[in-house]
Amino acid sequence: MNSCIYNGVITHTRFKPVKHFLKYKTFSFFIDLDEIEKLDKDIKIFSYNKFNIFSFYDKDHGDRDGKNLKVWVLDNLKKFNIDENINNVKLLCYPRIFGYVFNPLSIFYCYKGNSLKAIFYEVKNTFNEQHTYIFKVKDKNKIEQKCKKKFYVSPFMDMDTYYNFKLLNPNEKLSISIKQVDNEDIILTAVQTGKKKEFTFKQLIINFFRYPLMSVKIISAIHFEALLLWRKGAIYRKRDKKIKNNLSYENN
Repeated sequence: MNSCIYNGVITHTRFKPVKHFLKYKTFSFFIDLDEIEKLDKDIKIFSYNKFNIFSFYDKDHGDRDGKNLKVWVLDNLKKFNIDENINNVKLLCYPRIFGYVFNPLSIFYCYKGNSLKAIFYEVKNTFNEQHTYIFKVKDKNKIEQKCKKKFYVSPFMDMDTYYNFKLLNPNEKLSISIKQVDNEDIILTAVQTGKKKEFTFKQLIINFFRYPLMSVKIISAIHFEALLLWRKGAIYRKRDKKIKNNLSYENN
């Protein structure tokens, strides 16, 4: 199986407008989109588009209309002329646990054979809005990408900032680093690391008890940390407009 699980840690370090640090343990699914139905069939506590202890729903990603996600990815690759004969798509995301999930960031890795050709960074906020940043991978050995922030995420962050992405092609280890900067300094760094585990019934049971109610803890932690930031003096920024699903190609 190409699909696996990454057990690891996420850290956020804010430098402006106030200093703040958080760290918590998580696990993520890394799913080969061609294997979802087999995972559903082979693992009793995992389901595809159906309720279970662990589940994955197409409607949680892409256009969020329940349509096939690989088709959505390939359609957008063609739209921006970066299809590169891509034939394999893998998605890094949190699972639904007892039907609930919140994914601040999901990443689609697009491959031609074993060669990584494109990446989709799918960002969500707590207002049920989503923006996807699409990049063509120019150097598979050094994946570093930059773009202007186009989507309201934190109510304590200005829009006029930039993202710097740096990551490894997932293998035995997972490594994702995002640095948010303005015209002067670093505002925030977010890092996710993980170690590869097999996508099996046994490993899901282990993770169920090791990370109890992880999805609920993630959304609860987001609101709790926001309260702490507010108490430290962070100023609330209103967003200009509401959206549902946007995307942008960042290699123009």
